[in-house]
Amino acid sequence: MSSLTRQQSAVLLFSLLTVAIGQSLVFAILPPLGREVHLSELQITSIIAVSALVFGVASPFWGRFSDRVGRKPVILIGLLGYSLGTLVFASLFQAALMGVVASGILFYGLVLVSRCGQAVIMSATSPACTAYAADHSPPEKRTKAMAKLGAANSLGTILGPAVSGALATLGLLAPLFFAGLLTAVAAVVTLVKLPRAPPNELTTRSVRKRLRYRDPRVVRFLVAAVGLFTGFSAIQQTLGFSVQDRLLLSGIETAQMTGAALMVSAVFAFMAQWLIVQKLNFEPEQFVLGGLVSLLMATFFIGSFETFGFLSIGMAFMGTGLGLSMPSISAGASLAVTPEEQGAVAGLVASCPAAGFVIGPVAAGWLYQQDETWASIFSATVFVLLLFIMLITHKRS
Repeated sequence: MSSLTRQQSAVLLFSLLTVAIGQSLVFAILPPLGREVHLSELQITSIIAVSALVFGVASPFWGRFSDRVGRKPVILIGLLGYSLGTLVFASLFQAALMGVVASGILFYGLVLVSRCGQAVIMSATSPACTAYAADHSPPEKRTKAMAKLGAANSLGTILGPAVSGALATLGLLAPLFFAGLLTAVAAVVTLVKLPRAPPNELTTRSVRKRLRYRDPRVVRFLVAAVGLFTGFSAIQQTLGFSVQDRLLLSGIETAQMTGAALMVSAVFAFMAQWLIVQKLNFEPEQFVLGGLVSLLMATFFIGSFETFGFLSIGMAFMGTGLGLSMPSISAGASLAVTPEEQGAVAGLVASCPAAGFVIGPVAAGWLYQQDETWASIFSATVFVLLLFIMLITHKRS
């Protein structure tokens, strides 16, 4: 098995970086933007949740499809779909802000449909990139390879809020249009610079049994991923509301402050992936357990902050927890299956965060309307249960 070249690695990292920038922009912009067009908190969080459901359903298909046709075409499909989908999504909000489209149930439906359509296609990028990296990394280097991909995502969430804060001075929609352009650039770079890896010959010659979520080799990693992002998304998708309500900020100020908080989290996630996971030779499960403890600490600070400094401590714990956990989950699942199943398992793992973003935002959006502290309590409960489950399964594995 050949290792990733610098060019291959750079293109994969840039592709994931641009998507992560775009996603972090949406997370920072959508709460104040939704309120500008008179959407409720539950409607705003449900846009993310429903599109995440679509993302989760589509990801395994794209992973298996990349096993048959190769990784590069699927990466390109995902990047172009993300670019076009973002432009449509932003244009709908622009029409509402200009009064061309009236805010209400019809507008909410249009936004939801556009975001879901985008999610179907954009879900191709992550599993194809992950499978490409797995194809070119030996088992002993798999965790570190996945940590590098995770670091690209973290760097994107560092740069995204910074870009969001700067461009928000031009209007709340400026960051979204920028994200669409950036992913289009990534598609061009991928087309020109990424060597095309051949389709998996064993998969194309025979019809393989489909890898299932309940496969005993990977089920504990998939449970970890769903639980991790259920708790995380519950906090993230109500963060804009709590920042605005507790610090008494305007829409643009909220976008800027929320972006800054997310940037703190991303910095620590990047540090965890680049400095800790790359340097220590722990088992994937050990990194996951450490990450869950850090996330549990985060819920205390985020659930009780009254100043941005206190919130930043919580976001630092959150970033560290994500940085330790997610690449280790990807590596553990990849190592548990055969080379012919790398695309399939990458698709399953990619769908799990999306499943978490279905459960977390809807639950947190409803809970936040009852009491603003309940979303953090919900996340803490999820992390405690997941920590217990992972400890039991780790002892049995």
